[in-house]
Amino acid sequence: MRNGDDFSPAVINRLAGLLDQFCEGRELTLSQLADGADLPRSSVHRLLSQLVASGWVTRNGRTYALSRTMVEWGSRAQQHDPLYRAAHPILQELHASTGLVAHLAVLDGTDVRYLDKVGRSTVALPSRIGGSQPALRTALGKAIIAHSGATQRGVGGTLETLVPGGPSPALRREIAQIRQRHVAHERNQSVPGIACLAAPIGDEQLCVGALSLSGPTELLDEVALAMPVRRAAQQAWRALSEDRSAVARLVHAG
Repeated sequence: MRNGDDFSPAVINRLAGLLDQFCEGRELTLSQLADGADLPRSSVHRLLSQLVASGWVTRNGRTYALSRTMVEWGSRAQQHDPLYRAAHPILQELHASTGLVAHLAVLDGTDVRYLDKVGRSTVALPSRIGGSQPALRTALGKAIIAHSGATQRGVGGTLETLVPGGPSPALRREIAQIRQRHVAHERNQSVPGIACLAAPIGDEQLCVGALSLSGPTELLDEVALAMPVRRAAQQAWRALSEDRSAVARLVHAG
């Protein structure tokens, strides 16, 4: 890597694309990384050499993986996130009182990005901290979309961008019901046999994310759990609202 290229947008984009290949947490070969990032093997080899020298990536024979330094950075980023700090103890209480898995997520483009996960399910869930799922396949995503400012203004701005060709009448009705009830649910959409119940974190003007409970369909009672989930989301918003600068940062990030 030439010195003149060190801070060029092209190099930063290549590095970001390369690091994204490790999102699933597995070790990858040079060929796999080059194919995944759609870059020449020679370029990937140079970038990997820099990442290994910087301590961001480790090499084990023919495979590469993220280093413990990156794990530490991820933990620090999570701890510095104001929404995570406000919601984490509430998720712990929600999990303890129900035995179900509690999640915290934000909208990231057309996906929901998981910021926190508390508890384990008897059925494997696809969610993981830092991971993502298509927003409209999750109760979390639907809760956030239904309470976004653009959707509330009646045009469905956020919803329109998520559905090629525009949302169906059925989806519009579902989003309207979620906005009215302040709770969203899904069954068997993300994982067969799993249900999820989610509530938005925010107020009438702003939605910064959502929290949820997930578990086997036979254990998740949507009627009985609706109020506890809504109450937990309200508690998270109150805790977050105590720090106005934190709310301002979240609005800017969104």
